[in-house]
Amino acid sequence: MTGASATAAATEATPPWLGEFVLLAAVWGASFLFMRVLGAEVGAIPTAGARVALAALSLLPLMWLRKLWGVSRQHWRGMLVVGLLNSALPFALYAWAVQSINTGLAAILNASSPLFGAMVARWWVGERLTATRIAGLALGMAGVVALAGGQAEFKPGGTGWAVLACLGASLSYGVAACYTREKLPGVPPLAIATSSQIAAALLLAVPTAVLWPSHPLSAHAWGALVGAAVLCTALAYVLYFRLIARAGPARAIAVTFLSPVFAVGYGALLLSEPITPRMLLCGAVIVLGTALATGLVGARRRREDERVARSKANG
Repeated sequence: MTGASATAAATEATPPWLGEFVLLAAVWGASFLFMRVLGAEVGAIPTAGARVALAALSLLPLMWLRKLWGVSRQHWRGMLVVGLLNSALPFALYAWAVQSINTGLAAILNASSPLFGAMVARWWVGERLTATRIAGLALGMAGVVALAGGQAEFKPGGTGWAVLACLGASLSYGVAACYTREKLPGVPPLAIATSSQIAAALLLAVPTAVLWPSHPLSAHAWGALVGAAVLCTALAYVLYFRLIARAGPARAIAVTFLSPVFAVGYGALLLSEPITPRMLLCGAVIVLGTALATGLVGARRRREDERVARSKANG
């Protein structure tokens, strides 16, 4: 093979969306770091409230340009539910949890969100589960139990409640995903993203105002707020929905598996957080189980089998 041919083959083999995939994982992995820095100064609920409010302001121009206000008004009740389950509640829970546990551990637990989504889909809409997906659920939950059980201590000063908060946030993401699919089919993703942030900001407005500290914020806290809201929420949503359009939802959701790698790295480099063998092993088990449970593993083979079957059927 000539040099030009090899270069062309390598270019063809590299997905055009790979750069955005890695960037999104890096951005979402940083959200736990930003929440920890901001939460230390203002608390969990004000952290979540300020994050969604600034994210909503960042997305509003896009919403205006796309002329999607009519769609949002038509589905305002659904947007309110999604805002609560997909932003307000999980953001507050994670912001509170990372004050007690490592940001890397929180990110690994967050990687179980698609796992909870698969479980909720099975219970809510009766989504059929193959033997492989059932095995993935069992394996993923075993990883979650092993990781959470090794970290959860409910004695005074323990981290048990923080671990449960992370799992509650992951469950909330799973419920939100199923609700969105069932109640908001066909609604443009940008409309859901922007309107849900507005809804979350409205839900958290009063407690955020009441609990906001009287002292001025440090430059680090302001930087963390901008990072969490503009980068990890507004920009991340744009990247995520572009990724869905370019690579498909199955590949897009796989970014959840890569973001903990960045989160663990950020925590180790910037916060001197320890990386334990238990975290790495259980994290790998959770990722593998989630990949199986969500159907990511073997998806290409199934598509190829379906294509061959259709070809045979068409003679």
